Amino acid sequence: MSSIAIAGDTSGSVTLAAPAVAGSTTQTLVNVSGTLAPLVSGTAVASTSGTSIDFISIPSWVKRITVMFSGVSASGTSLVQIQLGNGSFQTTGYTSCAASDASKNTSTTGILAVANGFATSTIFGSIQFNLIGSNIWVASGVTNRVVVEQNAFIAGGVTLSGVLDRVRITTVNGTDTFDAGTINIMYE
Repeated sequence: MSSIAIAGDTSGSVTLAAPAVAGSTTQTLVNVSGTLAPLVSGTAVASTSGTSIDFISIPSWVKRITVMFSGVSASGTSLVQIQLGNGSFQTTGYTSCAASDASKNTSTTGILAVANGFATSTIFGSIQFNLIGSNIWVASGVTNRVVVEQNAFIAGGVTLSGVLDRVRITTVNGTDTFDAGTINIMYE
């Protein structure tokens, strides 16, 4: 059996060719132009101080972003939220709801990451943002407040004025500080 050959050229493209063998299985790639992009992990940030955690310089080809929380806590009871942006962070125009068995909250200033605020609990979980098109992003996810044992189901969306290049995790009041945990993003 012959091997598969991968050859690149000076244009940066790669060609994958397999020999035609009787009885072999053929995999056909869809004839669509596009970019095959890797799954990229950001650099984890300790959420132990400050009023916001920012991830900037996100590449323009990104179509999906996942924000991950591990043991994140804030100093007060303000709800944690995620804001997206293009050049600056967008602080209006969001449709967001976070619901648990105990409460429900909505926001127009960001995508909520929790349904209620407790300074003594920590957040675990992830929220995924998907690009529908025309700079329209939709979000969904599940997080858990450990001390109070409440799962929050998150959904929402926002239309940006341009191509997304940044993500911010902050609180609704903007003054509570982070005091525990780690936050990271993954994008593709």
